Amino acid sequence: MLGVGGSAGNCSHAVNDFRKLCGIEAYSPIDNVSELTARTNDEGWDTVFTGWLEVSRLNANDAILIFSVGGGDAQRNVSVNIVKAVDLGKARGARVLGIVGRDNGHTATRGDIVIVVPPVNADRVTPLSEAFQAVVWHCLVSHPALQIRATKW
Repeated sequence: MLGVGGSAGNCSHAVNDFRKLCGIEAYSPIDNVSELTARTNDEGWDTVFTGWLEVSRLNANDAILIFSVGGGDAQRNVSVNIVKAVDLGKARGARVLGIVGRDNGHTATRGDIVIVVPPVNADRVTPLSEAFQAVVWHCLVSHPALQIRATKW
Protein backbone atom coordinates (compact mmCIF):
# COMPACT_ATOMS: atom_id res chain seq x y z
CA MET A 1 0.00 0.00 0.00
CA LEU A 2 1.40 3.33 -1.04
CA GLY A 3 0.56 6.89 -0.08
CA VAL A 4 2.09 10.13 1.14
CA GLY A 5 1.02 12.59 3.81
CA GLY A 6 -2.29 11.71 5.44
CA SER A 7 -2.74 8.92 2.90
CA ALA A 8 0.50 7.38 4.22
CA GLY A 9 -1.05 7.21 7.66
CA ASN A 10 -4.08 5.52 6.11
CA CYS A 11 -1.75 2.97 4.52
CA SER A 12 -0.37 1.94 7.91
CA HIS A 13 -3.84 1.53 9.37
CA ALA A 14 -5.11 -0.36 6.32
CA VAL A 15 -2.12 -2.74 6.36
CA ASN A 16 -3.06 -3.64 9.92
CA ASP A 17 -6.69 -4.26 9.02
CA PHE A 18 -6.03 -6.34 5.91
CA ARG A 19 -3.50 -8.49 7.78
CA LYS A 20 -5.37 -8.86 11.08
CA LEU A 21 -8.99 -9.06 9.92
CA CYS A 22 -8.60 -10.66 6.50
CA GLY A 23 -5.36 -12.63 6.71
CA ILE A 24 -4.11 -10.89 3.57
CA GLU A 25 -0.38 -10.35 3.32
CA ALA A 26 0.02 -6.58 3.10
CA TYR A 27 2.88 -4.12 3.56
CA SER A 28 3.70 -0.46 3.18
CA PRO A 29 7.15 1.11 2.83
CA ILE A 30 5.83 3.89 5.04
CA ASP A 31 6.07 1.57 8.05
CA ASN A 32 9.85 1.17 7.77
CA VAL A 33 11.07 4.69 8.54
CA SER A 34 14.74 3.70 8.41
CA GLU A 35 14.50 2.28 4.89
CA LEU A 36 12.17 5.05 3.71
CA THR A 37 14.52 7.82 4.85
CA ALA A 38 17.67 6.01 3.67
CA ARG A 39 16.18 5.58 0.20
CA THR A 40 15.01 9.20 0.17
CA ASN A 41 18.44 10.42 1.23
CA ASP A 42 20.50 8.18 -1.06
CA GLU A 43 18.26 7.70 -4.11
CA GLY A 44 15.70 10.50 -3.99
CA TRP A 45 12.03 10.89 -3.11
CA ASP A 46 10.83 10.20 -6.67
CA THR A 47 12.04 6.57 -6.59
CA VAL A 48 11.48 5.76 -2.92
CA PHE A 49 8.53 3.45 -3.70
CA THR A 50 9.94 1.80 -6.81
CA GLY A 51 13.14 0.88 -4.99
CA TRP A 52 11.10 -0.74 -2.23
CA LEU A 53 8.84 -2.56 -4.73
CA GLU A 54 11.82 -3.92 -6.65
CA VAL A 55 13.31 -5.45 -3.50
CA SER A 56 9.85 -6.84 -2.70
CA ARG A 57 9.95 -8.66 -6.06
CA LEU A 58 6.72 -7.09 -7.31
CA ASN A 59 5.15 -9.35 -9.93
CA ALA A 60 1.90 -10.37 -11.60
CA ASN A 61 0.71 -12.14 -8.43
CA ASP A 62 0.71 -8.84 -6.52
CA ALA A 63 -1.42 -5.73 -6.28
CA ILE A 64 -0.51 -2.20 -5.33
CA LEU A 65 -3.18 -0.23 -3.48
CA ILE A 66 -2.65 3.51 -3.82
CA PHE A 67 -4.20 5.94 -1.34
CA SER A 68 -3.78 9.44 -2.76
CA VAL A 69 -5.65 12.70 -3.07
CA GLY A 70 -4.42 13.52 -6.59
CA GLY A 71 -3.03 10.16 -7.67
CA GLY A 72 0.23 11.63 -8.94
CA ASP A 73 1.03 13.91 -11.86
CA ALA A 74 4.47 13.80 -13.46
CA GLN A 75 3.91 16.93 -15.56
CA ARG A 76 3.12 18.99 -12.45
CA ASN A 77 5.85 17.22 -10.42
CA VAL A 78 3.34 16.07 -7.81
CA SER A 79 3.68 12.66 -6.13
CA VAL A 80 6.10 11.47 -8.80
CA ASN A 81 6.95 8.57 -6.48
CA ILE A 82 3.38 7.31 -6.92
CA VAL A 83 3.51 7.84 -10.69
CA LYS A 84 6.68 5.74 -10.93
CA ALA A 85 5.24 3.04 -8.65
CA VAL A 86 2.10 2.78 -10.79
CA ASP A 87 4.22 2.50 -13.94
CA LEU A 88 6.42 -0.18 -12.36
CA GLY A 89 3.35 -2.11 -11.23
CA LYS A 90 1.87 -2.02 -14.73
CA ALA A 91 5.21 -3.07 -16.27
CA ARG A 92 5.47 -6.04 -13.90
CA GLY A 93 1.86 -7.14 -14.50
CA ALA A 94 0.69 -6.32 -10.97
CA ARG A 95 -2.84 -5.04 -10.42
CA VAL A 96 -2.94 -1.32 -9.65
CA LEU A 97 -5.80 -0.34 -7.35
CA GLY A 98 -6.56 3.04 -5.89
CA ILE A 99 -8.74 5.30 -3.82
CA VAL A 100 -8.15 8.86 -5.00
CA GLY A 101 -9.76 12.26 -5.07
CA ARG A 102 -9.04 13.23 -8.68
CA ASP A 103 -10.16 11.49 -11.85
CA ASN A 104 -7.33 12.98 -13.93
CA GLY A 105 -4.32 11.86 -11.86
CA HIS A 106 -1.94 9.10 -12.92
CA THR A 107 -3.47 6.47 -10.64
CA ALA A 108 -7.00 7.09 -11.93
CA THR A 109 -5.96 7.06 -15.57
CA ARG A 110 -3.56 4.07 -15.42
CA GLY A 111 -4.95 1.93 -12.61
CA ASP A 112 -6.95 -1.25 -13.07
CA ILE A 113 -9.60 -0.56 -10.42
CA VAL A 114 -9.70 2.93 -8.96
CA ILE A 115 -12.38 4.50 -6.81
CA VAL A 116 -12.55 8.24 -7.36
CA VAL A 117 -14.09 10.13 -4.45
CA PRO A 118 -16.57 12.58 -6.00
CA PRO A 119 -15.45 16.23 -5.73
CA VAL A 120 -18.35 17.41 -3.58
CA ASN A 121 -16.53 20.59 -2.54
CA ALA A 122 -13.46 21.87 -4.40
CA ASP A 123 -12.10 23.37 -1.17
CA ARG A 124 -12.32 20.05 0.67
CA VAL A 125 -10.83 17.54 -1.80
CA THR A 126 -8.01 16.50 0.55
CA PRO A 127 -10.01 15.86 3.74
CA LEU A 128 -12.86 14.19 1.86
CA SER A 129 -10.49 11.97 -0.15
CA GLU A 130 -8.53 10.85 2.89
CA ALA A 131 -11.69 10.29 4.94
CA PHE A 132 -13.30 8.19 2.20
CA GLN A 133 -10.12 6.12 1.83
CA ALA A 134 -10.86 4.95 5.37
CA VAL A 135 -14.53 4.33 4.64
CA VAL A 136 -13.74 2.23 1.57
CA TRP A 137 -10.97 0.12 3.10
CA HIS A 138 -13.04 -0.48 6.23
CA CYS A 139 -15.93 -1.66 4.04
CA LEU A 140 -13.52 -4.03 2.28
CA VAL A 141 -12.00 -5.53 5.42
CA SER A 142 -15.49 -5.94 6.91
CA HIS A 143 -16.93 -7.66 3.85
CA PRO A 144 -17.91 -11.31 4.54
CA ALA A 145 -15.95 -12.49 1.50
CA LEU A 146 -12.71 -11.08 2.96
CA GLN A 147 -13.04 -10.87 6.73
CA ILE A 148 -11.88 -14.01 8.51
CA ARG A 149 -11.52 -12.57 12.04
CA ALA A 150 -14.22 -10.65 13.85
CA THR A 151 -13.67 -7.24 15.35
CA LYS A 152 -14.30 -6.65 19.03
CA TRP A 153 -16.94 -4.00 18.36
